[in-house]
Amino acid sequence: MSNIVAIVGRPNVGKSTLFNRLTGARTAIVDPTSGVTRDRHYGLSDWNGYEFSVIDTGGVVVGSEDVFEEAIRRQAELAIEEADVIIFMVDAKEGLSPLDEEVSDMIRRSPCKVLLVANKVDNAYRSAEVAEFYALGFEKIFEISAINGSGTGDLLDELVKEFENKTIEVLPDLPKIAFVGRPNVGKSSMINALLGDERNIVTPVPGTTRDSIYTRYNSFGFDFFLVDTAGLRKKGKVTDNIEFYSVMRSVRAIENCDICVLMLDATQGLESQDLNIFGLAHKNHKGIVIVVNKWDLVEKQTNTHKEYEELIRSRIAPFTDVPIIFTSVINKQRIHKALETAKQVYENRSKSIPTHKLMDIMMPIISENPPPAVKGKYVKIKYVTQLKLAYPAFVFFCNLPQYVTDSYKRFIENRLREQFDFSGVSILIYFRQK
Repeated sequence: MSNIVAIVGRPNVGKSTLFNRLTGARTAIVDPTSGVTRDRHYGLSDWNGYEFSVIDTGGVVVGSEDVFEEAIRRQAELAIEEADVIIFMVDAKEGLSPLDEEVSDMIRRSPCKVLLVANKVDNAYRSAEVAEFYALGFEKIFEISAINGSGTGDLLDELVKEFENKTIEVLPDLPKIAFVGRPNVGKSSMINALLGDERNIVTPVPGTTRDSIYTRYNSFGFDFFLVDTAGLRKKGKVTDNIEFYSVMRSVRAIENCDICVLMLDATQGLESQDLNIFGLAHKNHKGIVIVVNKWDLVEKQTNTHKEYEELIRSRIAPFTDVPIIFTSVINKQRIHKALETAKQVYENRSKSIPTHKLMDIMMPIISENPPPAVKGKYVKIKYVTQLKLAYPAFVFFCNLPQYVTDSYKRFIENRLREQFDFSGVSILIYFRQK
């Protein structure tokens, strides 16, 4: 089950430093917006066997005269709504700030667990000064130095206790297809159109996570859960924070699903937020189908369809082996084609290839196209087998794995895709010493 941890606090208290420490070598997804210096970070972390998403809510957003206060207020509100645990971060070096008190007032009303964390405690004097933060009304203060890691172990021990105590509602073992994307691209409309006249054979099932709606769809030879991540927002929550909210919700849905249907608005094209969500799905090894909705609103010429598809593939490179379906949900055009494609991608992701078949097909290809010599070293690949994971992963045993080039890895991946059809699915390839 997915868990979300949000790091909340005023600017420059060290939120991003802690984020980078928690996510380690994993690459965060960054959403730069022109005109504003801002990074939005989403990453994976784990502690004592518990994996969780970490969201850094820091940064400056557009739409407020008082940039800092408005940014903190809006992003803290969203984090409070979505997160399972909130790390409320303050700066022991700078001391208690009125902005800390403002964030505290919002956080104390949250039903979820909140951990007050005093950062930059790197000497005994700072530790003594931390006591002033008890004025914020929290029983315990975790003293850490995010930059060198001191105190983070105790913090994480306390954090994962919340995950240990969570009740996990188990869904039947059926494929889960999540409809993700920016607001107003047609996610809910797509699901409503699919359910349409078949409501009598649809069984709603309570979601395993807050705000994601799981609906069983059993019709036309399909049997799986449709996951709607759209949700409702107050009319006052406009502009930038809606985008942030949609990604927070998508993080949870992506981690709990098998296939992500990334819906785009044909009139707007593929935007940075879409690339963020695509990247999340790819990094989590989920199957991906891209659905371009509102295709009926696009003025078309002879090659419009082909050019649009090529543009999308150029933006999502290097992972371009992804099916792209053009739909009009309002006209119910090709909506079942989207489901058929998602089902095929699920089968591709679940595909298990016997070792003898891999050997019979891949070894002749490797013999004809051996790895190039590097520094006079010749790599000889002797054996290949598929790992037993939820997604396609292969290990090639050879004498000198350290000399296999990235370009040769891409060559092997492309041959695997050609021979076995892994459309819509990322492939992991390892080279190990025999």
